[in-house]
Amino acid sequence: MEFQTFNIPNLGTQRPMVIAGPCSAETEEQTLTTARQLAQNGIKIFRAGIWKPRTKPGGFEGIGVEGLQWLRRVKNETGMYVATEVATAKHVYEALKYGIDVLWIGARTTANPFAVQEIADALRGVDIPILIKNPVNPDIELWIGAIERIYNAGLHQLAAVHRGFSSYDKKVYRNQPQWHIPIELHRRLPNLPIFCDPSHIGGKRELIAPLSQQAMDLQFDGLIIESHCAPDNAWSDKAQQLSPEVLDVILRKLVLREMKQTTEDLVDLRREIDSIDNELLELLAKRMRISSEIGTYKKEHGIAVLQTGRYNEILEKRIANGERLGMSREFMRTFLEAIHEESVRVQVELMNK
Repeated sequence: MEFQTFNIPNLGTQRPMVIAGPCSAETEEQTLTTARQLAQNGIKIFRAGIWKPRTKPGGFEGIGVEGLQWLRRVKNETGMYVATEVATAKHVYEALKYGIDVLWIGARTTANPFAVQEIADALRGVDIPILIKNPVNPDIELWIGAIERIYNAGLHQLAAVHRGFSSYDKKVYRNQPQWHIPIELHRRLPNLPIFCDPSHIGGKRELIAPLSQQAMDLQFDGLIIESHCAPDNAWSDKAQQLSPEVLDVILRKLVLREMKQTTEDLVDLRREIDSIDNELLELLAKRMRISSEIGTYKKEHGIAVLQTGRYNEILEKRIANGERLGMSREFMRTFLEAIHEESVRVQVELMNK
């Protein structure tokens, strides 16, 4: 797939491209006030949710079509480009009718191939930038599938948005970053621009600055950040919204580091990492051979593959040891669970022979 740069005049090519605005367009005054403040700080693309997919009924689900008139007024009065989320073909038709410049597909919608295809069909023949958020679950194939559906409808001004992945348990972040997934997306689709949505990853405004910097360090192309003229009074997701003034400070403090393919100073260190990686692979292969021997013993003696008590015990011990060695609990759990899953797979395969 060959992706095109956004056909948006006077936007410039400086990184990061920033899209900012409130989680929801609540009132005409709130929408216009926020847009004017952002425009004064140099933001060129204004975002606002018109239709809001909420987890449970009873919350504010967006102002609806009326809010599109407010976005058109933002566009006319400030000269900003305007963006909103679409989840159905009807949303697409209404947004295009009101001259919305950029559309994005949300995480819940990306997870539904039928919904993405409906949007793709509604967009066929239209030339407009489309942002595609990752699905709520960490499934890169589902993410790429959504990108392909929109691309196959003839839209090539595309970008991915990394907004993190849902988790059933409480964590530091609202949605787990799992940075390796957008990194893998970039490896597989190297000319696809990637935006970071630190608002939805963090869930708290104090996390937006460090997450934005991390995205820049990983060479992301843009940021999509929620900003509200009175964040504490927002009707939805108030904890993760910034005032335009605070957003301006964060953006001014971002450090953009030059990406180099190689440097002489790093050659020796990278060789050392390569050597350690090879040693790790050899150790993992040895561990799997031992797991296979354990599987053979279990098969011969009628013992079940999964021994939950032992697994829980060693998991906690290994995590604690990893933390003492300076590694995060989250990393150790992910690493050990992956090893255990592969060990179980090896033993189950042996059992079924």
